[in-house]
Amino acid sequence: MTKTLRCLAICLPALCVWSAQAADSVVDAGPYVPSPQSVVADMLKLAGVGPSDFLIDLGSGDGRIVLTAAKVFGARGFGVEINDALVRQANAAAKAQGLAAHVRFVRADLFKTDISRATVLTMYLLPNTVNLLRDKLYAELKPGTRVLSHDYPLEGWQPVEMKHMDLDAKLPISGTTTTLLYLYRVPEKVAGRWRATIPASLSADAIELDLTQRYTGVSGNARIAGTRVPLTAGRIVGHRLSFTLSISGRNHGFEADVIDGAAYGAVNSEGRRAAWRARRSTQAN
Repeated sequence: MTKTLRCLAICLPALCVWSAQAADSVVDAGPYVPSPQSVVADMLKLAGVGPSDFLIDLGSGDGRIVLTAAKVFGARGFGVEINDALVRQANAAAKAQGLAAHVRFVRADLFKTDISRATVLTMYLLPNTVNLLRDKLYAELKPGTRVLSHDYPLEGWQPVEMKHMDLDAKLPISGTTTTLLYLYRVPEKVAGRWRATIPASLSADAIELDLTQRYTGVSGNARIAGTRVPLTAGRIVGHRLSFTLSISGRNHGFEADVIDGAAYGAVNSEGRRAAWRARRSTQAN
């Protein structure tokens, strides 16, 4: 992977936004620092990158993450870089390696780049830059998109997995051997009111859920038989929603897959599982 101290990003389908993104005015988010090639491979493996993925590398430097994704993992993609010389170098490498039909590099601003087609997005940025991108990632990326951040976490996002490595090759680059990789999945947007049907043993009536959301965190309450019950331990990872409700003095764990305004899953109650479902009635702004 390369470190331009801006976002490295990975996405899926077609190359359709390069010329529009390559504006004359771009924001420099930090210096270019190359990362060990072993980190590139580890990131791509952790993200499960494959032939169906389209990789966008924001802050692509010499292009090594995009080139590796194409050459080793069969992905397609493009890189966005502020340095003209590095853009030319990366495009020359793509041509030399026979990958020019699959990858491309342009000069553009990562904050203005359209990332909506991403299936995987990786970042190697300074902490404040990482977190400046939180709202952009949440707003533009599809739910379920894999996000990888090298060394610095996304505040308010709960990682699916974290990997720690010590690499001697990183010492002359960043002054430390420590390497941290954070894997996230972009959360489905679940804020709003939902009408849910739960097992009759918990409630004979349909209940209403009123959910609020901050990135992967979910809170709110349920109205059950006229009584408001607060949700606890709520989170949404990709399409997977989970929370706990205390009903009749007992905790019940709810899990569901949320897609297109509908939720289908199971309630775990004292070792027993039963189906539940819900449908959104009002979406929060």
